[in-house]
Amino acid sequence: MRYLILMLVIASACTDAISVNLRNGIERYDAYRDLLAGKKVGVVTNHTSRVGEQHGVDFLREQGVDVIRVFAPEHGFRGTADAGETIKNDTDVTTGLPIVSLYGKNKKPQPADLKGVEVMVFDIQDVGVRFYTYLSTLHYVMEACAEQGIPLIVMDRPNPNAFYVDGPVLEKECVSFVGMHPVPVVYGMTIGEYARMINGEGWLKGQVKCDLTVVPCEGWNREQPVALPYAPSPNLPDSVSVMLYPSTCFFEGTAINEGRGTLRPFQVFGHPDLKDMPYSYVPKPIKGMSMTPKCAGKTCYGMDLAKEYNTIFEMKRLDLAWLLLAYRKYEGKEPFFNALFDKLVGNTRVRQQIKDGKTEEDIRAGWQEDVANFMDVRKKYLIY
Repeated sequence: MRYLILMLVIASACTDAISVNLRNGIERYDAYRDLLAGKKVGVVTNHTSRVGEQHGVDFLREQGVDVIRVFAPEHGFRGTADAGETIKNDTDVTTGLPIVSLYGKNKKPQPADLKGVEVMVFDIQDVGVRFYTYLSTLHYVMEACAEQGIPLIVMDRPNPNAFYVDGPVLEKECVSFVGMHPVPVVYGMTIGEYARMINGEGWLKGQVKCDLTVVPCEGWNREQPVALPYAPSPNLPDSVSVMLYPSTCFFEGTAINEGRGTLRPFQVFGHPDLKDMPYSYVPKPIKGMSMTPKCAGKTCYGMDLAKEYNTIFEMKRLDLAWLLLAYRKYEGKEPFFNALFDKLVGNTRVRQQIKDGKTEEDIRAGWQEDVANFMDVRKKYLIY
């Protein structure tokens, strides 16, 4: 089945839409039919796995695939859990299938979880940003499959931020579940290409190799940012949030509210103690999005960045100007940075450079050589 994506063409202050045909990996059933025939199948997935209006699990079952278990990442199988919320094992009310949580204490499938699974399928929409945790879920699934001798099929999907590569490359001391690999903040690869890189670079524990098959999508190239048909997670509700997320998620490592607690997360930022700022809002708990936003119930002063979508598209790079401005304007008693900041950025230097008053170009210069080296590695794994 085919559906439409949007190629975004920037013209002055408006965005025109040109439709093109796209087929995600899971839609190309003939390309992987034989790999699943007669097998008991596990599926790592969430609400973004769709074939038209049908969930990917339902689609596979309709084709006669024997799906025996579902594995769910952060935000859960149906994608409704808040960021960081513990996800528990459950049973899907629609299919009756057991759901194994891969977020919380158990981030890696255990041997008992994989009992009876002969082939694993991974189908989750990524947004192309290092600290988006679906990448870490992919890593642990690949590792578990490699250890248990289970083939893995990654159903590829477009990356809406594939049109550029930028940001510090993660260093070892900052490895965590929000960043496991030595890649820039924005790495310009699809989830399938990234899986090939994890395997090829020996990043799995003990340098084990996963028996990996990537089913490519069709009708897309990396210069086409896409308007995703479903929000990939509760706090990335639309294309504007997805585009700004690589730049504004750094605020999660600070005292500044990053727009959680509003209907436009990652499109606004603010704090009660930011002075002389042009925009104000009050973050509030929102069920299914942000139950405990920073600065809840307080008037925050900051900026509305929604119109900066085009700026990011044209610059093809992260924008640190907003973070640097917030640091200069902040007058609160609470420290500006928290322990998460270095993990998001990927090193300890950027925090110090900001404190030292370095310019954006000074800071950016510090990661250019690492990004150039990464680009050489990346070439080996590109499909599109």
